[in-house]
Amino acid sequence: MSQIHPTALISPSAKIDETATIGPYCIVGDEVSIGAHTVLHRHVVVARLTRIGAYNQFYQFASIGEDPQDLKYAGERTWLEIGDHNTIREACSLHRGTEQDGGLTKIGNHNLLMVNTHIAHDCLIGDHNVLANNVGIAGHVTIGNHTIIGGNSGIHQFCTVDDYSLVGGASLILKDVAAFTMVSGNPAKAHGLNVEGMRRKDWSKETIDVLRQAYRTVYRSGLTTAQALEILKEELLPQEPKITLLIDSLQKSRRGVVR
Repeated sequence: MSQIHPTALISPSAKIDETATIGPYCIVGDEVSIGAHTVLHRHVVVARLTRIGAYNQFYQFASIGEDPQDLKYAGERTWLEIGDHNTIREACSLHRGTEQDGGLTKIGNHNLLMVNTHIAHDCLIGDHNVLANNVGIAGHVTIGNHTIIGGNSGIHQFCTVDDYSLVGGASLILKDVAAFTMVSGNPAKAHGLNVEGMRRKDWSKETIDVLRQAYRTVYRSGLTTAQALEILKEELLPQEPKITLLIDSLQKSRRGVVR
């Protein structure tokens, strides 16, 4: 049987795995599913229409799956999906999607959301990300994989923060953050590569050197984006396949990239 504290309030339509733990004073609403070995420690609210995977940890006063903060929202059935092995710390707020953008907010696997992180409607969050205290993610934002977002940072709606990038603390992100880059400031500017993150993942010196060359080509050479992309594709991509991520960042950007 699930370990459900007697003070918890559970909707009859909720589906809770027999290995999950629901702590004191938690509330689990309608059509919520909670996977194996997930723990709601205490005073956690999972409002409704939320699917949660396995081995997640939710700490006190987290508000999960509440209605989106969007004036267009009129009570439609929209969803929040959370994957596996995520840690959601105190007072985080994660909202469901809106009908205007697919009706889904989605969070992947192995993410750490520190105290008071807010993820708004229709955001797509990948895997292995760290969002520090008081990070605010506006609606329709996409965050890739293996990113770090410093505390008290804000990300404007419809922006993308791509793989292996780092956002310094108290930064304002108004444009897309390309893969591998390190940005900070208000508004944010690019300050180089996330080299320390690469070293922590045991990337080779040769890989890092090629990525440095790619960064200089895009951000410091004075070339247009089209000219820089041509060099990345023809000269650097054959040396290092990871360059594909940077190429994709530049080609897919709708708002332009932080420079």
